[in-house]
Amino acid sequence: MTAMAVEPGLQWSYLLDTWRELDVPEGWRAEIDEGKIALVPPPGVGHNMIAEEVHWALKRCLPRSVGVYQTLGTEIVPLEKLYMPDLVVVDKALLDPEDSSVDAGAVMMAVEITSKDNARQDRTKKLWAYAHAPVPLYLLIDRFDPAGPTVTLFEEPENGAYRRTVRASFGEPVKLPDPFGVELVTKDFPAAAKTARK
Repeated sequence: MTAMAVEPGLQWSYLLDTWRELDVPEGWRAEIDEGKIALVPPPGVGHNMIAEEVHWALKRCLPRSVGVYQTLGTEIVPLEKLYMPDLVVVDKALLDPEDSSVDAGAVMMAVEITSKDNARQDRTKKLWAYAHAPVPLYLLIDRFDPAGPTVTLFEEPENGAYRRTVRASFGEPVKLPDPFGVELVTKDFPAAAKTARK
């Protein structure tokens, strides 16, 4: 991950404008955190296989009025953060076709799939930020969990923390609550090899 520091005290709008104007290499993503714009490298094949499986499962259970996106900037304005979740679910009526991001308050669910280099951030910083947004559901697919690959669904955000957590190992189904009402099958999720980079 490469970070570009921004002078302290700059307005959020200036930082956001800088993010919008960046010429990001193809496949990379830019995120804003702690007054810095960080470039996140493209994920590996295993990561993309999981993203495709989850995307397909979500599209099958949602109405056409709800979109599932892989490259939608998600702003958490009070915290001056902007993340690019691996998948984000949003009612299409709340999107501005002329904008490059959406307010996290409009997000129904954010999905992050860990890579070796960003697993800690997905487990801590993003969990904290999504709970504060608040994003109603945060699905963390952790290929690099020290206890073995897991899927954790965080629900019911209140006062900056999720009150309910459902955790399952790869291979066990994960029930997504309404409005999804689907059981996410994880048996085909590829676990990360011990020596895998992403």
